[in-house]
Amino acid sequence: MTARLTARDITLRYGDRVVSTRLSIDIPDGAFTAIVGPNACGKSTLLSALVRLLRPDSGQVEFDGREVGRYATKALAKQLGFLPQDPLAPDDIRVRQLVARGRFPHQSMLALWSPGDEEAVDGAMAAAGVGDLADRPVQELSGGQRQRVWMAMVLAQQTPHLLLDEPTSFLDITHQYQLLGLLARLRDQGRTVVAVLHDINQACRFADHLIAMKDGRVVAEGDPGDIVDAALIKDVFDLPSVIVPDPVTGTPMVVPTLLGE
Repeated sequence: MTARLTARDITLRYGDRVVSTRLSIDIPDGAFTAIVGPNACGKSTLLSALVRLLRPDSGQVEFDGREVGRYATKALAKQLGFLPQDPLAPDDIRVRQLVARGRFPHQSMLALWSPGDEEAVDGAMAAAGVGDLADRPVQELSGGQRQRVWMAMVLAQQTPHLLLDEPTSFLDITHQYQLLGLLARLRDQGRTVVAVLHDINQACRFADHLIAMKDGRVVAEGDPGDIVDAALIKDVFDLPSVIVPDPVTGTPMVVPTLLGE
């Protein structure tokens, strides 16, 4: 396994609250990695550290063997595309204008808007299924529509690595599966995808590398077929379950046995 994006012995905190201590991970190149775990276990915090939004107290995050803090902003943004939770759009901005902001890393005084930029925006909007919304004000869209627009902006960035924090939030079930299918296709085309997901069965179906977290630490990682069993689900989620093959894909499917007593 090769990994351009790594974390080595990082300690992460928000104020006085330590989230993770001496956490180390490798993000495998060309894979779809899903990060799963209960609420407040450190998933989003880890993602923020990987994209340089949160600086570790100790240890370091590296891309291509170089500490991410040493990259110029545009240089890193050409490599790592990031979709946070609950992003905010400027007032009165329209969909195409917002998606076009994904081309920011490729702009300079000598390289202004080009036909290539136009093509990237068109392709990203088509892939995210928002082409028909191009002229709509973003603030008038539903939550699911806005989520797909933000996804289009990240796709327009055309980075080799995509890091997405709960990208299926606000999406109905059809659009959830369409988006996850898109991410799997991008993986198949050679992109590296990392996504924080809440649905363990979606993670098992679409991801080929799973990182299970609890209390700020990695409990298990690897191919879902190799690591997902009832003991892991009980340990990570405190959920009794049986694991059966997904009838469509054969990947692990978690069936809870808890009846809500």
